[in-house]
Amino acid sequence: MKQKYIPTINISSLVNKDLDSKESLKIIKKIEKACVEVGFFQVIGHSINHKKIKKIVKIGEKFFKLSKKEKIKLSPNKWNKKNKNFYRGYFPSDVNGKEGLDIGDLRVSENFSQKIKNQYIECLDLEKCFQKDSINHLSNYYDDIYLLSELLFKSIIKLYKKDPLLSGKAFSRFKTLSTLRFNFYPIQSKPVEISKQDGVALGCETHVDSGIFTVLYQDKVGGLQVQNRKNKKWYDVPFNKNALVVNTGRALEYLSKGKFKATNHRVLWNKSERISVPFFFEPSYDFKMSKSFLNGINSKKQSISYESFINKSLRKFVEYTR
Repeated sequence: MKQKYIPTINISSLVNKDLDSKESLKIIKKIEKACVEVGFFQVIGHSINHKKIKKIVKIGEKFFKLSKKEKIKLSPNKWNKKNKNFYRGYFPSDVNGKEGLDIGDLRVSENFSQKIKNQYIECLDLEKCFQKDSINHLSNYYDDIYLLSELLFKSIIKLYKKDPLLSGKAFSRFKTLSTLRFNFYPIQSKPVEISKQDGVALGCETHVDSGIFTVLYQDKVGGLQVQNRKNKKWYDVPFNKNALVVNTGRALEYLSKGKFKATNHRVLWNKSERISVPFFFEPSYDFKMSKSFLNGINSKKQSISYESFINKSLRKFVEYTR
C-alpha cells in the first residue's frame, strides 16, 4: 500500500497568518487538490500540542477501562432507561464491534438544552464518569479542534472568493451538531464484516461521514484505509504522531455541488486494541443547506435543514439506531 497516496500538508501558514497571505493561499490550493483527488489528507503545523492530544487519548483509554456498569451511566436511553439523552453518550461493543463515546459541545448547559428542545442538543453529565480536570481537558480540546475545523472550512470558502465569515451562517457554536467521539476497538474475536469488494476482514465497515470535515487522531496501531475513487483500491493512512487526519463528508459534498466528494474509508480487523478520536465537524441543526451556499446565494426554496440532512445520514449507522 502506497503511503504517499495520503498527502501531508503543513498548515502553519493558515494558523499563523492571514488567509489572504501568499503562503496561506498556496496551502489552500493544496487542500483543494487533496479534497478533490483523494478526499483525505493529514495536517501538521495545526498548533494543537501533541502532549494535549496524548492527554485526551489517555482520558479516553481510562474511560473505556471502567466497568460496563460505570460506562453505561453515560449511555443514551436505549441502553440506560434512567437517562434522557438519546443522541450523545456511550454505546457498547455489541452494537458493531467497537465501543464509543459521543460528546457534544461542552459549553451547552442543561438549561440551554431544555430551552432549545432539539433532539441533538443534549447536555451530557460527564461527572458521572470523569473527574473535573478531565472534563476541563475535554472542553479545551473541543474548543481547539472546533477552531481548527472552522479554519479548514473558511479555507474552502476562500476558494470561492467569498468572505470566510460566511462560515458563521452555517455554524453557531451552541447549535452545532459537531461531535467529539472516542472509538475503542477491543480485541475482536471476529471481524465486523468481510469486505464484499476484496474479501478483507474489517473492524469497521466501509462508509462515508456525514458532516463537513472529520478531523481524526489515530493511534499507532493504525488500520484506517481510504479508497481511491478511480481504481477502487485501498490505501493505508500512515500513523504520524504529529498529524491529524482530515476527510471530507457528505455535507461538504452537498454544499460544493459534488466537487468535494465524501470518500469511502474503513478500518481493518486488528487482533489488538485500537483507539481513535474523530471530531465530526457538523453545521447547526437549523442551518439551511443549499447547493448554492458557497456561491454566496442561499436559496431557501432549494434548501434542507441540516437536522433533516443528518437524520437521513445516521440511518446507515447501527450505533445510531435508537
